[in-house]
Amino acid sequence: MSRGANQGLNLSASKAGVFDATANRSLFHLDQATLAYGQQTALASVSLSIHAGEKVALVGPSGAGKTSLLNVLYEQQREHIAWCPQHYGLVDILSVYHNIYMGQLERHSAPYNIWNLLFPIARHQQAIGQLASELGLGQKLDHSIDQLSGGQQQRVSIGRALYRNKAIFLGDEPVASLDPIQGEALLAKIIARHATVVIALHNRQMALSVFDRIIGIKGGRVVLDRPANAISHAELDRFYAQ
Repeated sequence: MSRGANQGLNLSASKAGVFDATANRSLFHLDQATLAYGQQTALASVSLSIHAGEKVALVGPSGAGKTSLLNVLYEQQREHIAWCPQHYGLVDILSVYHNIYMGQLERHSAPYNIWNLLFPIARHQQAIGQLASELGLGQKLDHSIDQLSGGQQQRVSIGRALYRNKAIFLGDEPVASLDPIQGEALLAKIIARHATVVIALHNRQMALSVFDRIIGIKGGRVVLDRPANAISHAELDRFYAQ
């Protein structure tokens, strides 16, 4: 994590995973990991492994520790991850095109990126234009972010993550601002483009129907970790009600 992110933070007993494209090796591994921000514990003695090829839904009430867990996982494999944060991280004064392009910003030199800012490069225009159309943003490429609705901004954030073309997708409520039909369609696109997916969300129906594993978090602890087809709607309802 960056130096600023480490201030007041304590992460102990965490073992970093090693990237491997095969399904018999863990990409992420935590062994009794504890994460604290000052005096506030975000994760408490969390142990889990996530393997290549898994499609995992993180569920739990607000403040349960889902975002903290995603941040820890991101630090283990950040070079291989397409990251879609909860608060988008978009640049309001730049266009949809340029915000999606930022998914590949680190792959090019500063002069190249400045040139593309002033004079968009044809191959990026074509690729981003196609991606934007798939996300329902084809007519918005030249619009600045501050001209978009919340749902459109969320789709731009997803587009930027998809444009990274990474093997792993981590998302923190990436479809929260979309209606269920749009949200499920976008989750299907995300899953189709990434070998491994870990997404935090509140929609229980999506968690059960789209993902193959459910991890439930409460009070910074993993209290549920089962295959999605082994969990009923009623059981997931009880998990939230307790």
